[in-house]
Amino acid sequence: MKFFSIIGAMVAFAGITAAQGISVQKIQGDVQVRHGVTEQWSAIAAGDVLKPDDSMRTGRNGLAVILAMKSGVEKRITLPSEVIVDMADVRDLTPEELMLKLTMERVRSSPYKSPEELSAPNAGVVHGANETPGPALPENDPAAGTMQWNGARVLFENGFYPTCALKGMELYRLYPETARKYTNRILVAQSLERANLRGEALSEYNTILGLDGLTQAEQSTVRQEINKLQTH
Repeated sequence: MKFFSIIGAMVAFAGITAAQGISVQKIQGDVQVRHGVTEQWSAIAAGDVLKPDDSMRTGRNGLAVILAMKSGVEKRITLPSEVIVDMADVRDLTPEELMLKLTMERVRSSPYKSPEELSAPNAGVVHGANETPGPALPENDPAAGTMQWNGARVLFENGFYPTCALKGMELYRLYPETARKYTNRILVAQSLERANLRGEALSEYNTILGLDGLTQAEQSTVRQEINKLQTH
């Protein structure tokens, strides 16, 4: 019963959306938007307002600037080329939301699959009459994974540490090979640390030490972070 209580709480939190949309301030080059659960990407323009269930993608020569709320203040966020960012991640999380979402991600990463997950419908719906298919980037495409990791770095650079950590953990699950990359793991560890989840950060740093092929400099960096967490 405790497990399903957690799931129920997660569903309740998942229904919460930002009261104010995210406005697009600037578009340069190849920039597209995906609405809701659709797998189709369409054009976007400066002045458009995005919803929490939208995602943005920039191409090789693309760049976008969006305006979102951060700690109650409007913040300009630049999306460089070759990133995918979910607008639901461009927001602050309460400690309660963060812990519940961490719990859900651990559940999703476990071998157990709930009936809801097993019966989830195919997300192939196109919203709106003006949608035009963009280049397919299925979730298991390595290029899509790289672009999402680039998007996670945008979150980190703009102080959205909780959602950056959650996104990284999700990407571990979707693209298992990326979990063996030092730069990805250190991003998640630092995000957890800055989100004041010291125990989770310590666990992540210890996991990094077990990766193959770490340089001496990387090992030294991780050990310094572990020592800092253990002594403060």
